Amino acid sequence: MKGRVALTSLLILLASCTVSYKFNGASIDYTKTQTIQIDNFPIRSTYVWAPMQSIFQNKLTDLYASQTKLKQVKRGGDLQLAGEITGFDQFNKAISSSGYSSQVQLKMTVNVRFVNNANHAEDFERPFSATAEYESSQQLVNVQEELVTEMVKDITEQIFNATVANW
Repeated sequence: MKGRVALTSLLILLASCTVSYKFNGASIDYTKTQTIQIDNFPIRSTYVWAPMQSIFQNKLTDLYASQTKLKQVKRGGDLQLAGEITGFDQFNKAISSSGYSSQVQLKMTVNVRFVNNANHAEDFERPFSATAEYESSQQLVNVQEELVTEMVKDITEQIFNATVANW
């Protein structure tokens, strides 16, 4: 009988104590911050691949929609993201024994202006970059979409972490 009472008491105690963890990466005070405004990020780089802008824009808006409870608005957001794609360049990364390029590095840079209307101490403007490599025996047009998608994923996660994942 005593064992049964102790076990019941223990179960009630355990049931009343719950700990909740969220691993979505966002640490937002939703009582102060409820909306986000994500402006279009135009391409301002010398080299342009037109689909890059829509791939970036879609990934950025999808990331905030899936990882936060923020409502996306066109104007007057509690959080505001603006900027432009400022760089899309390729460089020789490795040289073969014959003296020719054997590997090429593609680099994408996005300049971001972030405004937090609930806490202006968190405002910033800074660039975010990512790189991807491909063999020089391949043509860029054949690997461009895959590499841009990979770099966009990296850059949007960097932006997300810098703006709302204050760990």
